[in-house]
Amino acid sequence: MKAIVNGKLILRDRILTGKALLYTDVIEGIVDADKVPAEAEILDASGKYVAPGLIDLHIHGYLGKDVCDGEEESIRTIAAGIVRNGVTGFLPTTMTVDKRMIIKALEVCRALKEESKTWNGTSILGVHAEGPYINPKKKGAQDPQYILKPDAAFVKEYADIIRLITLAPEMDEDFAAIREIRRDTNVLISMGHTDADYDTAVASTLAGVGHATHLFNAMSALAHRNPGVVGAALNTEVTVELIVDTFHVNPALYPIVYKLKGDKLCFITDCLPAGGLPDGEYTLGGQRFVSRGIECRLPDGTIAGSILKLNKGVWNVYSNSNIPLYECVNCASLNPARAIGLDARKGSIEVGKDADLIITDSEFNVEKTIIGGTIRYGA
Repeated sequence: MKAIVNGKLILRDRILTGKALLYTDVIEGIVDADKVPAEAEILDASGKYVAPGLIDLHIHGYLGKDVCDGEEESIRTIAAGIVRNGVTGFLPTTMTVDKRMIIKALEVCRALKEESKTWNGTSILGVHAEGPYINPKKKGAQDPQYILKPDAAFVKEYADIIRLITLAPEMDEDFAAIREIRRDTNVLISMGHTDADYDTAVASTLAGVGHATHLFNAMSALAHRNPGVVGAALNTEVTVELIVDTFHVNPALYPIVYKLKGDKLCFITDCLPAGGLPDGEYTLGGQRFVSRGIECRLPDGTIAGSILKLNKGVWNVYSNSNIPLYECVNCASLNPARAIGLDARKGSIEVGKDADLIITDSEFNVEKTIIGGTIRYGA
């Protein structure tokens, strides 16, 4: 038995002080400070925040490595880097590249998933396949030469490792692939890199789309006569991602989206291989991009992803809105866990759930990351 004492426990609906958190590989209980078992191994939080581990549903790379490298070393490096940002589970994210590269990346993640439960890095929860089934009109930083028509058979073949797939519903005639994927797998289908109109987007949610990839970015905009994919995402029950780096989406929209989506709002990084590294030129899926400050752009000026750390994203929203800190944490832990069907085990500090925890300072900088009851960073 282990115990974290003197911490501010960030629960799903409040921040609790004066209590101790008991855990083994799972959370065993929350007790009065004087009720900690004598034999417990004590970890003193010294007044800092104790929060559930964060879950990133959308991250392409870190420390110079790209998921689409299709190399074990790349996935290990990314996992060892983002654990320092409080991320205890992630979906390595592929993009629209040569299909052979996508397959290689999927197979590498499949091979490493079990090992990742115990290595000194973030655990692999599955893969987010962003593309290649997208609309070239909203390709963003994706390479148009590799765009394909939606293929349910391919998704089903890798449904054991794909947790989330981004596609453009208007590219799927009669939503045939969407319906088949929804019927035959547990893969969460997301509308993204899409130029669908409002009616098409809403219809796709009835066919099986349950999520929206990086809301506002690379999708038809919200307008008063054509609400677009943004309007459909805000007006239906789908979960939504938001890149919370203060650049991709103006912070003024954070409380608006939160009011509309509540527990269906998921913070993501959409982090690129430049994450954790100085400004400079890097590659993503073989394409060059420049990282400068908080902006990443292709040579033609197209905005790519980000270099955001997820813990920093939580603090960005909290410090730029009136959203309570525990709700900001939910958006980077419980809500993503629920979106991909893992909330029974992960995403919040509750008895019986996995002991995936972080300890942070007063501005949410991570000092310790614990996965399955074992310190993976900050020992």
